Amino acid sequence: MSGGKKEIISQALGDLLEVPRDVALDLARVTIIGRNEILIENHRGVMEYGLRRIRISLSRGYMEIVGEGLELKALMSEEIKIIGMINVVEYIE
Repeated sequence: MSGGKKEIISQALGDLLEVPRDVALDLARVTIIGRNEILIENHRGVMEYGLRRIRISLSRGYMEIVGEGLELKALMSEEIKIIGMINVVEYIE
């Protein structure tokens, strides 16, 4: 089954069962608090880590966070918390 059809079926099934879209479609849930904190749920791991740039693998591509003094405050299998001065959040497929 192609990726597009699988996504449509997953979305329809999620709607029918009233499952949140991020769970049904295996998407990341991103919460940004001001410019100093970001919480990423449903990630696939850390690809790159530095004080100015962090790249997080997602089910579809990756996310790049650029800023200053970036720090992984919490790293769990399903959740990452990053603190520091966040300047850019970019999704890349």
